[in-house]
Amino acid sequence: MEKEKIEALKKQLHEYFVGKESVAENVLICLLGGGHVLMEDVPGVGKTTLARVLSSSIECDFGRIQFTPDTLPSDVTGSSVYNMKTGEFVYREGAVMHQIILADEINRCAPRTQASLLEAMAEAQVSVDGKTYPLPDPFMVIATQNPVEFLGTYPLPEAQMDRFMMRLSIGYPEEDEEIRLAKNFLAGKTAAEVKSVCKASEIPAMKKEVEDIHLSDGVISYIRDIIRLTREEKSFVSGASPRAMLALIRASQAKAYLSGRDFVKPDDVKAVTVNVLHHRLSLTPEAKIRKEENDKILGRIILEAKIPIDS
Repeated sequence: MEKEKIEALKKQLHEYFVGKESVAENVLICLLGGGHVLMEDVPGVGKTTLARVLSSSIECDFGRIQFTPDTLPSDVTGSSVYNMKTGEFVYREGAVMHQIILADEINRCAPRTQASLLEAMAEAQVSVDGKTYPLPDPFMVIATQNPVEFLGTYPLPEAQMDRFMMRLSIGYPEEDEEIRLAKNFLAGKTAAEVKSVCKASEIPAMKKEVEDIHLSDGVISYIRDIIRLTREEKSFVSGASPRAMLALIRASQAKAYLSGRDFVKPDDVKAVTVNVLHHRLSLTPEAKIRKEENDKILGRIILEAKIPIDS
């Protein structure tokens, strides 16, 4: 386990992304767990900064896609271009061919373009004109959307939402943290000067170590119990899918890995459950009228789930 590099990576993220250590750690959980992140928040709270600092810290190739209503699927996946010299079609890479992708304002593009990311996020490849092209490893999408402005937006379908391991919200920093942020800005301390603490080639090995983190039968049953309770919850239209359960397992393993352990505890599961599940569950019309909230319901479910004795 690369404890020193993990600690150095966490420290650097906290240094440049001021005041939101839990958000930075959850992004690392998604990276090491092989997942993607949906960041839903107001503009200007540091979503882009976090993505840039992460990519620079691990020497990853960074790409940004600014989604607009006229963004085409070929802008994302790439296209075949005719080469007049050779008389053949040549693949021209799209914006998705980077290791860390910032999909900015993803809900501003049309559903067809949103769907072009599905294969990339699910299978780490894109298909263009009948040919498949593998994406680099590591590959991670950090998508953002603004929850305030609804005019000219296209809500993400459930299938797309289910591809994100977590949905995170940054929020505004505390007073002392905002002052520290201002001082960093005045001192010229920006994401542009971030130096790497590990190489991109080391991330796949870390991800393999995460996959090897042990889960006891009791912890697996605990996770399954949480999923079962979401399916029995009358305030939800439908419960969490098997894919959601697998995402919860992997996120719990990554949480344990970042804590320096080679096994998962129930506390690891509790720490990631809300962020992994809340964007995958929809409230019934009656629950919306009662002004219920996914997070509060999930908090109750976590308390109801039976904690394993062998933990």
